[in-house]
Amino acid sequence: MTDMTQRPFPGPRLYLVTPPLADTTAFARDLALVLEAGDIAALLLRLVPADERTLINRAKALAAIVQRRDIAILLDGHADIAARASADGAHLNGIEALTAAIGSLQPDRIAGCGELRSRHDAMLAGEAGADYVMFGEPNRYGRRPPFAAVEERVAWWAGLFEVPCVGYASGLDEVAPLARAKADFVALGDWIWTNETAPAATVAAATASLRETVAPQ
Repeated sequence: MTDMTQRPFPGPRLYLVTPPLADTTAFARDLALVLEAGDIAALLLRLVPADERTLINRAKALAAIVQRRDIAILLDGHADIAARASADGAHLNGIEALTAAIGSLQPDRIAGCGELRSRHDAMLAGEAGADYVMFGEPNRYGRRPPFAAVEERVAWWAGLFEVPCVGYASGLDEVAPLARAKADFVALGDWIWTNETAPAATVAAATASLRETVAPQ
């Protein structure tokens, strides 16, 4: 299993989120350039619904590309096929999904948790054994908390708990503030793939922002 907590540089690392994919083979052609552009710890693979065999094949098409760069590949849900899809783990949405799946993932694979809408939810995820928690990602309707609330939640968690946290950035301007709030990872959502700037350039800029934030003054 690829360890997303390895740190070639001090400070937080990037966590990339794909758009929902039906054709991972086509996506793979551009992905390689993006993965070389910055300090990436993990890629969260979101898949368009399909039958189980199709989902496994789609995930495998990207797993080798990602893992050969020592980057973890996580499935958005689908914990039941993580092993057969050669994934390093799964990201579960909500406490119920986490507790239902964590036994099938650990200790060999990563079990992360998002959709944590309160401090209580986050603490429950930590107590359940989540390998990381995520704050600030959009819900199924595309809405997210105000960024000030995301910063506050990340800083609160980082100051009290050892379980790593991922802070979700909805733009490049949120990367440095999340690093200053002590996020272990900064997630770049699927906006990077549709932004006017090329995804590789966005990843490079985000990495530079992270390193500038943690550089000695």
